[in-house]
Amino acid sequence: MKLATFRFDGPPRVGVVDPAAGRIWPADELADEPIADMLQLIRSWARLRERLAPRGPGLELSRVTLEAPIPRPPRNVLCVGKNYRAHAHEFTRSGYDSSAKGAADAVPTAPVVFTKAPETVIGPDQPIRYPDGVSEQVDYEAELAVVLGTAGRGIRPEDAQRHVFGYTIVNDVTARDLQARHKQWFLGKSLDTFCPMGPWIVTADEIDLAAGLEVRCWVNGELRQQGDTRDLVFDLPTLLAALSAGLTLQPGDVLATGTPAGVGIGFDPPRFLRRGDRVRIAISGIGVLENEVV
Repeated sequence: MKLATFRFDGPPRVGVVDPAAGRIWPADELADEPIADMLQLIRSWARLRERLAPRGPGLELSRVTLEAPIPRPPRNVLCVGKNYRAHAHEFTRSGYDSSAKGAADAVPTAPVVFTKAPETVIGPDQPIRYPDGVSEQVDYEAELAVVLGTAGRGIRPEDAQRHVFGYTIVNDVTARDLQARHKQWFLGKSLDTFCPMGPWIVTADEIDLAAGLEVRCWVNGELRQQGDTRDLVFDLPTLLAALSAGLTLQPGDVLATGTPAGVGIGFDPPRFLRRGDRVRIAISGIGVLENEVV
């Protein structure tokens, strides 16, 4: 099932999406009870899921405005750095990587974890604001994101999938000059609008992560990134086990799993984003997320 947060003549609502049919059905009408937001739906999923089968005409998808599936996450977005080998090497070669001394330790031996502030999150087609006076080296990173469905602490790798609600797309926009200057990643990752997310959440039962998902990114129609989630250095069970070791993960937590090679700093010279650039990310089985830099 595909679940979106949308606006149509009023405040945000949650809906069930059929992209092929071009329709969306308000979840509260299907469930016949109020559903305040995606977080409430996630927490009530076991009780509500069987009541969300689309019926009736619904709404034309083209007439609604899609928001980020979770417009304001309750906590920082969790992120994993250097989780594709080719990207880990291009990052180290770029000179922006303060976490590695050279090619020998470019690929991490344990997950590199950082976070993005909730204020970074925007939805499909919403503008990425160019940070004048703050950064001149804005980069893109196409990523598969995991949305947690149930809380967990000390999650065993073999139990990890039980905690996954679904999957979405994230663009981990990054100010590389801030990342290099401060020798840590939070500030460079957490500027306002630096986490486009969407277009919806695909529930875990519809995705076979073991079979691999293709992750692609275009800038102004030029293919820049192309990877497969089977190439992750640390797979999802490993990530959830590492993150939950002493830290309780919560329903609605979002985890961005890393980006393939082909980001702006991977080119010589680097190819950073500028105003008017349009970034399009597609992940097989999920959909397309597109945003313009303004």
